[in-house]
Amino acid sequence: MTRTGIEAALNDLLFNRDITLQEAADRHFTPEYRQRTDGEWVDRAEFLDHIGHLRTLVRDGRVEVHDELYDGSTYADRHTCHITKTDGSTVRMEVYVFADLAADGRFSRIEETTLMLQGSDADRNIGSAR
Repeated sequence: MTRTGIEAALNDLLFNRDITLQEAADRHFTPEYRQRTDGEWVDRAEFLDHIGHLRTLVRDGRVEVHDELYDGSTYADRHTCHITKTDGSTVRMEVYVFADLAADGRFSRIEETTLMLQGSDADRNIGSAR
């Protein structure tokens, strides 16, 4: 089993324009994937709609993983997203993740809390699934 991690998943979803959003999602997320961000649940379709919108706003960026833990099918991490938007403004967000991995190593569920470090109030939804 090859396990995914948040850095690989976010790089493919947001920054890798050589693959489609669907290819990125299929690499890292199961069909039944669910996510809760700051208390709000979405299913895979809602998550991908949001990521599709973010792809129009994000020019480039990087994911800095500070802590990462795998324990069987459980995953946890703390990371910072450094994002440059197409308008040139920047967003920096710290994210705390707890997740379940399916038997094939893809995410089946993520629960996360975000902390805005730099950016406007309107940028808060960059780090969320809503």
